[in-house]
Amino acid sequence: MAPAAVAVAGGRKNWSAECKNLWRVAGPVILTEIFQFGLGFVTAAFVGHIGKVELAAVSIVNGVVEGLAFGLLLGMGSALETLCGQAVGAGQTHMLGVYMQRSWIICVATSLLLLPLYIFTAPVLRLLRQSAAISAVSGTYARWCVPQLLAYAVNFPIQKFYQAQSRVWVMTAISGAVLGVHALLNWVVVTKLGRGLVGAALVGAFASLGGFVRLSIASAVMLCLEMWYYTAVLILVGCLKNPEIQVGAISICMNYQLWTLMVAVGFNAAVSVRVSNELGANHPKAAKFSVVVATTTSAVIGLVFTAVALAARKQMPRLFTGDDAVVNETTKLGYLLAATIFLNSIQPVLSGVAIGAGWQSLVAFVNIGCYYLVGLPLGAVFGFKLKLNATGIWAGMVIGTVLQTIILFVILARTRWQKEAMLAEERIRTWGGSIDLPSIQENQEETK
Repeated sequence: MAPAAVAVAGGRKNWSAECKNLWRVAGPVILTEIFQFGLGFVTAAFVGHIGKVELAAVSIVNGVVEGLAFGLLLGMGSALETLCGQAVGAGQTHMLGVYMQRSWIICVATSLLLLPLYIFTAPVLRLLRQSAAISAVSGTYARWCVPQLLAYAVNFPIQKFYQAQSRVWVMTAISGAVLGVHALLNWVVVTKLGRGLVGAALVGAFASLGGFVRLSIASAVMLCLEMWYYTAVLILVGCLKNPEIQVGAISICMNYQLWTLMVAVGFNAAVSVRVSNELGANHPKAAKFSVVVATTTSAVIGLVFTAVALAARKQMPRLFTGDDAVVNETTKLGYLLAATIFLNSIQPVLSGVAIGAGWQSLVAFVNIGCYYLVGLPLGAVFGFKLKLNATGIWAGMVIGTVLQTIILFVILARTRWQKEAMLAEERIRTWGGSIDLPSIQENQEETK
């Protein structure tokens, strides 16, 4: 066989092998995320048929209050993706339990600090210029969601602990069972017993610690800046005229794009595991190749979802509401929703690379610039000054996401993967004790 043909065959084999490695983690994580997101989706679907105010209230609590808590605690737990993943690659599995215990301490303490936000949701929303009706209903719903806050603090570190070891099917099975019970209880409590929002909320429900806290905070800031971007969009939309209609439309679009985001989140987790494992094992070339495969695969799937969103943009809103005004406003957002879906098939994968490599602080600064200095100001100008309402605010959000994605690609193109592997080895020595790995210089086959 000619050398060129051998090279092509070898490339296909490597690509296929890496795809299997990625899907081994991404598949179960996608299902887990779908099941977990389905909890909020089911709640919104049942509550949306109670009334416009109730739908807007649940959307505000899910997007603003729980979005804040979810982002912080998920970010704190995501420090484990870097540390546990690189420790697994280096063969230092004895440190995984220690890392998880440290993460529990940090996450539980954070959840206790967030309790006042749940208790005083109504006055906080009034300070943010949300309508009195929505604020009052949101306050009642949020107080009954406190058990869910405490569950997040315990849940996320466990997820990352298993995920770093590619042991993800156990979380998938548990999440699937919980979703089934959740849907049944919503039907009984909200629909049959008529308990409304309260029923829906009830159903929903020290060595080297300093360095661990710093990485946890960096992870939290990076992920929170991404998740709070959508929170800020909801708050801006809530300040428009007819907020019940505008917030309802935005929340329906966000629900749909979050469904498609689950695939990218799966690849986010998978590429984080692959990059952290390979860097921890001093395999920089394998880490780089994994990034290429994960980004390409997720983008192709994103194109399919984008086409579906465009084709069904007039029919999808009626799953959530029968109100024609909300349906019409949601339909107007269809093209921007499609653009967001495609961008969200790429951006989370790049964030997963950042977590696997330990770049959380760098990406946090990128997010501040793109989201809060560009995207949100433009959204405010488009929405209020140009009177484009929810469409203008969402357009600003999309521009910020485009800019962020471009910058992350530039960072990836300039990355020296040998240096990243050396940094991973140093991180393991600092926080994980002794290791016995071949040096980068000795690992020539990985760099040629």
